[in-house]
Amino acid sequence: MESVINFLFQEKVIAPILIFIVSILLSKVAKKIVLKLISKGKEGFERKRRTTITELIHNVIKVFIYVIAVIMILNVYGIDTSGILASLGIAGVVLGFALQSTVEDFMSGIIIILDNYYMIGDIIRIGEFEGEVMDLTLKSTKLKTGTGETYIFANRNMNAVVNLSQRDYGILLKIPTAYECEVKKVEAVLKKVVEKAKTMEGVKKESEYLGLDKFDASSINYAIIIYCGAPYRFKVRRAVLRLIKDAYDQENIKIPYDQIEVHYEK
Repeated sequence: MESVINFLFQEKVIAPILIFIVSILLSKVAKKIVLKLISKGKEGFERKRRTTITELIHNVIKVFIYVIAVIMILNVYGIDTSGILASLGIAGVVLGFALQSTVEDFMSGIIIILDNYYMIGDIIRIGEFEGEVMDLTLKSTKLKTGTGETYIFANRNMNAVVNLSQRDYGILLKIPTAYECEVKKVEAVLKKVVEKAKTMEGVKKESEYLGLDKFDASSINYAIIIYCGAPYRFKVRRAVLRLIKDAYDQENIKIPYDQIEVHYEK
């Protein structure tokens, strides 16, 4: 019995067990700390979304802890780990260069999620592309435009993004109107159009008639702005244009169009 106890309390037996137990405890503590820091003050879906990235960070920390634990256990058994560490360092550098773009994508994906740049279902604009975020991973973002095309962007290229879902979408319309039409009459008609537009689904009460915008070659441009939720922007724009055309026809207000005069010499 004494020999068994002596064997169990040998450094080469008890040290690996203690290192293993401490590693598990450190991993669990690290997860709780990261979860608390990242999800602090967040509720509902936002908290769940951030919990996802918490799992990713925890997995990275857990691997780091376990690697250190294995190295410590090897040292207990007298195995020289300096060569192993050197090999891992060289392999890490080579792998880092080989997967540099992938690492950039992953880091960009983490930042996008943590800083709440956008999420699935948001309407965003990047460069010339505007559409709904259909899928968001740590590697890429899938964007579907209003005309049905789907674009896939590497997360490292998602810079200068405008999130249209984090504010009301403003539809600025400039309506060309003939000079001979009375200004007061046109203004009254457009104000009624704006009031009708406010009754549409998704349209905000802040929508308004702005006034005269420009004296063009053959018309005066009047401006209105319609605020709505981003998902309604195309539907509302078409509906408001129809309201304007119907109102102009009803009130005999002319929308000028380009004409060509041809003169024949006698």
